[in-house]
Amino acid sequence: MRVSETMTREVTLVSPDQSICDAAKAMAECDAGALPVAKDDRLVGVITDRDIAIRAVAENLSPDTPVREVMSKEVLYCFEDEAIEHVAENMGEKQIRRLPVLDRNKRLVGIVSIGDLARATKPATTGRAVAAISQPGGEHSQSLH
Repeated sequence: MRVSETMTREVTLVSPDQSICDAAKAMAECDAGALPVAKDDRLVGVITDRDIAIRAVAENLSPDTPVREVMSKEVLYCFEDEAIEHVAENMGEKQIRRLPVLDRNKRLVGIVSIGDLARATKPATTGRAVAAISQPGGEHSQSLH
């Protein structure tokens, strides 16, 4: 099975210039914990509810703080034609719960989440990914930013 067969195609985007308050409202409206950040038709980052909580609220930043100040700038992604099992393994290895999905022209076409994996892969595949994602620390630990 390919990522394109299970990913979410309707993706809400935010701009790096929007406020974190706007990003949080957009997350609430689409019931998502992460949003891709795009500028000039290119993916430049990802902002999560955790980014807002840890990097902004916990630091007493204003709700008007631009997304670019708290987003994760290292953009990890997968391609729509990749095998979902391979992507699940990478998500576990990198401890990522959601990945933007790009076409081979590097245009955003969707997002794949651990929930998508659960619906599309064998329970053991999802279980391994969740177990790896849940390990403490890792290169994307909030304490490293």
